[in-house]
Amino acid sequence: IGVGLVGFGLFFLLFGILLYFDSVLLAFGNLLFLSGLVFIIGFRRTFTFFFQRSKLKGTSFFFGGLIVVLMRWPILGMLLEAYGFISLFRSFFPVAFGFF
Repeated sequence: IGVGLVGFGLFFLLFGILLYFDSVLLAFGNLLFLSGLVFIIGFRRTFTFFFQRSKLKGTSFFFGGLIVVLMRWPILGMLLEAYGFISLFRSFFPVAFGFF
């Protein structure tokens, strides 16, 4: 279930960007992505991942961008989310690129 939710979340995010930053699709994609992450690794691990002391800056940018998207400012919100996503998952990028 979790992988499907994350997949649909990424699909809606991409589709929202392709349709000139449609804020409804972007918000729906964000919510699906986060709920899929909770289903994959669990609520407690998700909470501890996002609220680690070293990752609070990335978390605040990510969730701040989510709030800005929900307030219907999609371009600014996606820029904030992208910065937060990169700073949150910075340590996973070398591992992910190692598979290719």
